[in-house]
Amino acid sequence: MPTLHTYTDAAAYLAVTAPLFRTDEVRHGLIYGIAERLRHNPGLFQAAPYLATVDDDGRLAAAALMTPPHNLLVVAADDEPTAAFTQIAQNLIAGGWEVPGVNGVSAWSHAFAAIWQQMTGATAAPRMELRVFELRQVYPPAGVPGHMRPASDADLELVLKWYTDFQLDAHVNDPPPRAEIIVQRIQEQTIFLWDNGGPVSLAATGRRTQQGVSIGPVFTPQAQRGRGYASACVAALSQRLLDEGWAFCTLFTDLANPTSNKIYQQVGYRPVCDFSEIRFAV
Repeated sequence: MPTLHTYTDAAAYLAVTAPLFRTDEVRHGLIYGIAERLRHNPGLFQAAPYLATVDDDGRLAAAALMTPPHNLLVVAADDEPTAAFTQIAQNLIAGGWEVPGVNGVSAWSHAFAAIWQQMTGATAAPRMELRVFELRQVYPPAGVPGHMRPASDADLELVLKWYTDFQLDAHVNDPPPRAEIIVQRIQEQTIFLWDNGGPVSLAATGRRTQQGVSIGPVFTPQAQRGRGYASACVAALSQRLLDEGWAFCTLFTDLANPTSNKIYQQVGYRPVCDFSEIRFAV
């Protein structure tokens, strides 16, 4: 009989889930990386997270994580996650959690969405199809003028604008970026700019797992597109991360954007699996 457990502490949650997450850090990198963020810097999040696991005879069957107001993230250890996902859905409903949507490997997202729809009567509408890529060797583009540099405090206003513009371009439903978080990220040197007589593109590092690190967002303003700046910035940042000792880099692309899916493969990113973001509405 599957048994559900909830957690108020990310370290306790990771003690149970990390062995599964580490079996495929690229596939599980989204939920794994956010759990690690919760463990190391809970102040980044403005609301208490939802953390849950389901075990079946002592074996982890599924895991879920949600940092309101963001989507629920789900992972399954089995090809048939219905029983485990049903327990998670029941627990969320009993706890009065507001679940705006679900995100995860496509099969898992659709399985949970079907259960949520049946239990709550909510409509489930696919919002975005995503692909996760992995890089272990960089093939930098040639002939792109400029260089990469860390963003500085003097770039704060521009970085805030570009983060907002990225969200508009990518149709991201997240709240606007908080200035204090961007200031912290600049100080930590996790935001980088491609500079060609001035900033022309942005790429940032994101979630970290045991062996890998994600890249995102990546943004080039409309007037500077088509010149290779994003490719060059992502390639340079990816090489910097590999040189620091990370085994691999990952990033997500929107499958509706053929340009991003093409340029990242040209610098060494290889497709791993697809994710589906599904939104719920009553």
